[in-house]
Amino acid sequence: MPKNHFNYYLFFTVISLTVFGVLFLSTLSAPASFRVFGVTNYYFFHQLAAIAVGLILGAVAFKTPLHILKKWAPILIFINLALLIAVFIPGIGSKFWGAKRWINIGIITLQPSELLKITTILYVSAWLSNKSLGNSKKDRAFSIKKGYYELIHIFVPFAIFLIAISAIMVFQKDITTLGIINLTLLSIYFSAKTPFWHTLLIIAGGIGTLLFFIKLEPYRMARLTTFFHPETDPLGKGLQIKQSLIALGSGGFFGKGLGMSSQKFGFLPQSMSDSIFAILGEETGILGCIILIIIFLFFLYLGLKIARSSTDKFSKLTAIGITSWIMIQTFISIGSAAGVIPLGGIPLPFFSYGGSHIFVELTSMGILLNISKNT
Repeated sequence: MPKNHFNYYLFFTVISLTVFGVLFLSTLSAPASFRVFGVTNYYFFHQLAAIAVGLILGAVAFKTPLHILKKWAPILIFINLALLIAVFIPGIGSKFWGAKRWINIGIITLQPSELLKITTILYVSAWLSNKSLGNSKKDRAFSIKKGYYELIHIFVPFAIFLIAISAIMVFQKDITTLGIINLTLLSIYFSAKTPFWHTLLIIAGGIGTLLFFIKLEPYRMARLTTFFHPETDPLGKGLQIKQSLIALGSGGFFGKGLGMSSQKFGFLPQSMSDSIFAILGEETGILGCIILIIIFLFFLYLGLKIARSSTDKFSKLTAIGITSWIMIQTFISIGSAAGVIPLGGIPLPFFSYGGSHIFVELTSMGILLNISKNT
């Protein structure tokens, strides 16, 4: 792909997902919007505003030289960490559903953990791109020296960074988002040609830590128990997964038709965000679900192609990070709605209701298009 070539495939893939998502949300959100605000289009217009912000920021990211993004990566992560800490300051942070994850900025509510997905990608990609890795020299003495350097100057700082991020996110009670971020950063770390045992050690530590945090909070253990035995509490903790499966099953192959969902009338919790894939299955059937999954798989192909074509290490790692993040989040969102994995409370990229996630995703697409333009 020649330089300065605009990637229309990626652009129209993302625009298609976003446009169909907001149109789908326009009818899906109407009952909840009327119930809470007395009008049917509040959530719809709120999502449109977030998309508009995302498109503007995406255009800025597309025009910003990549070396500037690399240079500013440490500053961006510092600002993001400050916002994450500000969540706990009375009068600034907001608490919903027992968790403090939001900041009130005038009429805007911002979730800093969504920003963390892209700022950590930029920071770790910039940091690793400045390290000397993947040297194929076979001399034993050199290899020992190289291994020591990689352990002390690469693995240890990376592990400390993951621990610091994890500590902040645990206090916000957002383990699923933390998992997405850590898996994304691990994909970048592995792609930077670091020793394979580094990755295995981080995975082992991550699994142990995850089990510890699940056991630490009763509601996390309840989610896991409900996943295996939803029938034990069908009207309580098992309600969301039960109604989600009913929605998917009632759609059949072709679905009930757009706007014809019955689950959106208060039967399925979080139908606009976490469980939106189940409503999609109810209205468009198996066929609609398959088409959506194919579109996301095409996005995966385009993202990996951009990464493979990138000659600059920072660009390559950033493209891998953005692509991995979107696909990991997609898998968790779809998988939890389909009952394949425990409920994670994660929005479907470009589709679910939520201002913070949609404008961060669209901004990141501007960066990915920028990288594609320069390959």
